[in-house]
Amino acid sequence: MALLHWLIPWEPSPLTLLAFAAVGMLYLRGSLRSPLTAPWPRQLAFWLGFAVLYVGLQSQLDYYAEHEFFIHRLQHLGLHHLGPFLIALAYPGATLRRGLPLRWRTRGLNPLLRTAPVRRTLDVLLNPVVAGVLFVGLIYLWLWPAVHFDAMLDARLYRVMNTSMAVDGLLFWWLILDPRPRPPARLAPGVRVLLALAVMPPQIALGAYISFTQHDLFPLYSLCGRAMGGISPATDQLLGGLVTWIPASMMSVIAALLALRHWIALSQRGRLPQRRRAALNPGR
Repeated sequence: MALLHWLIPWEPSPLTLLAFAAVGMLYLRGSLRSPLTAPWPRQLAFWLGFAVLYVGLQSQLDYYAEHEFFIHRLQHLGLHHLGPFLIALAYPGATLRRGLPLRWRTRGLNPLLRTAPVRRTLDVLLNPVVAGVLFVGLIYLWLWPAVHFDAMLDARLYRVMNTSMAVDGLLFWWLILDPRPRPPARLAPGVRVLLALAVMPPQIALGAYISFTQHDLFPLYSLCGRAMGGISPATDQLLGGLVTWIPASMMSVIAALLALRHWIALSQRGRLPQRRRAALNPGR
């Protein structure tokens, strides 16, 4: 009963709950229909990431995230990093497609993805420079003290903040952890490694600044009352800065190593463009 209580939304969002239910049903249906596209390690990664996103968006954690800065940073670590990372690691696209009825795929999803507005939007959002700037920029935006103050007090802006972090995390980690060669992947293997590493320094700088700043950058948490006694504003801010700094950076390192592993595996299988050309023209 205690666990179920924690999973009950603090501030329910019917649209978010409906989205979770739809995605969960699609993935379950797709994994049952095509078990080969979703072996159990991938399924485990997907459901763990799914659970992390649910807890970050629709659980009692919201109350504590609204009253302790370091818990807010843990919440965003899950929404922007850990949850999307695990889902991208599961590579669930094919399984989710299988979950849709064939008619919906052929008459709805596929034509929609081929339309010019959708293709242009994806070309912009999944450009490596735009993706990297957006990934880091959203962290800076929502931690700008004035913006953060408004977002934590306005329920609608609060949902926009959390949802934007989750959606951006899914797009970014999908780019980095895509195991395919380019094309069909959006980025070449080497670019994925560099992009994963490129987002580290700005996150380290921001986390260090928050950790070592002597004055209270986020007085909102003292004004609204803290959920935990015995944690001073200075300690709360220090812990929040460390969460922004260390775990996020470690995940970038892990992502870069996984992208490097994919690069090596593609090279060994001759699936890189240079290797393919050499295989087709052995006499040159």
